Amino acid sequence: MIPSSYPPAAEIARLTARMLLEIKAVHFNADEPFILASGLPSPTYIDCRKLISYPRIRSTLMDFLTVTVMRNAGFEAFDNIAGGETAGIPFAAFVAERMALPMSYVRKKPKGYGRNARIEGAMSEGERVLLVEDLTTDGGSKLSFVDAIRETGATCGHTAVIFYYGIFPETEKNLGDHGVQLHHLCTWADVVAEARAQGSFDEATLTEVESFLKNPRTWQDARK
Repeated sequence: MIPSSYPPAAEIARLTARMLLEIKAVHFNADEPFILASGLPSPTYIDCRKLISYPRIRSTLMDFLTVTVMRNAGFEAFDNIAGGETAGIPFAAFVAERMALPMSYVRKKPKGYGRNARIEGAMSEGERVLLVEDLTTDGGSKLSFVDAIRETGATCGHTAVIFYYGIFPETEKNLGDHGVQLHHLCTWADVVAEARAQGSFDEATLTEVESFLKNPRTWQDARK
């Protein structure tokens, strides 16, 4: 069912951050940094996959994501909802159900046998596709998924995520240069603000996290 009302974007961001904190999807550790997929260290880590195990929170956030996309892109802007392998698949299914649209998913690479396809499900030439993922850092993986979608003859000018790091200035430019607009619910700034309001972490930890968020590359270079 398509949601018919929703709070303003700022309140959606605050509530999303609160939900992520509530289910302990947010992890801060400056003393023993996490290693990201890029191989670089980070005092922050977020696990949006946990959301699929919390039905009330999951449902609310999928309502938020659906109305955010419709508000920003249009109510009749899409013909197909695609999820990126693997984390984006369940969220694409939830959004597709709400928008009453077909759902498909995009493999990271061809599976190597059978049709050797990257797109699973039905996707046709000329369809307007929304790419749904759990989060984005620098937007790099989104470009590969978008290219795979466009190779079918479909178009893909929008991607929607629950969480956007919001700390790498090149992200939205890289996506924009590729003809893709990013839609998101909250960022690290929203999470830190809500964590401070809720007293979820001690002040020393939040201060160190903020130093990373303000200058992530400098923070990482000092700890390589």
